[in-house]
Amino acid sequence: MDNRIRRVRETDVDTVVRLVHDLAAYEKAPDECHLTSEQLHAALFGENPALFGHVAEVDGEVVGFALWFLNFSTWRGVHGIYLEDLYVRPELRGSGLGKALLAALAQECTDRGYARLEWWVLNWNPAIGFYKALGARPMDEWTVYRLTDDALRELAAEAG
Repeated sequence: MDNRIRRVRETDVDTVVRLVHDLAAYEKAPDECHLTSEQLHAALFGENPALFGHVAEVDGEVVGFALWFLNFSTWRGVHGIYLEDLYVRPELRGSGLGKALLAALAQECTDRGYARLEWWVLNWNPAIGFYKALGARPMDEWTVYRLTDDALRELAAEAG
């Protein structure tokens, strides 16, 4: 089996979109995922891309991905990587591809002088043990807040 991790290419977009939808189903929220190939292509390869990605290939077939963007730590004074999504097809989990994708992002961080690699994990996700084994630690003292839909529009209306 020939495995490799590489940067996402334009020709990978349709496959990555399918895998994102597979991830949404795995996370028990398939109806919440509306990503299209056009949207992903624009985010990754448009005039000012703000999303980046790596894929895992086995024998020339894309079987996993990591999509990420830059964040910034005001305390550290440098950028970091926020991992939006990491996914490897179920039949290939445990093969080292997830670790290899994370290692590629860690290398991006170290090569560019970034201070952090961060991501969110659902509390029930069995990958938590895997992440802890890599040395990742949960940020238990923090709670995520989110504005969407009506609440987002209502607050935006107050901006004038």
